This record gives sequence, C-alpha cells and structure tokens, in this order.
Amino acid sequence: MNDLSHSLNLPRPERLPMQQQPRTDLQRSAIVERGIVVQATCSTVCAVEYLQSHNVARHVIERVLLYPQQRRSMAVNDSH
Repeated sequence: MNDLSHSLNLPRPERLPMQQQPRTDLQRSAIVERGIVVQATCSTVCAVEYLQSHNVARHVIERVLLYPQQRRSMAVNDSH
C-alpha cells in the first residue's frame, strides 16, 4: 500500500470493472477533475483535503490521485 494512502487511512483500491459506467453526476465529476488540477498545481495533500471537503468518497480520492492509470476519461469537451 502507498505511504500516502496508509497515512490517510485510505483503503486499498478495488479493481475497476471491465466496462465502466459513464458518470451521471456532472457536479461530482467537475469536483474530482478540479481535485486532479489541485494535485498538479499544488500537492497531493492539498488535493486530498479539497476532495474530502467536497465529500468525495475515500476510494475515489485514492483512485484518482494515486492511481492515474485507473482514472476515467475527463468529461471536458467530450462531444463527438
């Protein structure tokens, strides 16, 4: 387990399902995406605090911040 996830008492990440369901909560999606930006511009700790302050589930916080390869696609400009 990652040192940060251990110090934050975050659970181990679960394996993602083969087919992910699309996000239906656009506000929650925007919060998570802003958390990723906070991580890139400030720090992971700041991003964790931001996401926790918006009641994002701990397993989601860990997945998006510590395992970027498991992130869903960003919702920005997703029109085809």
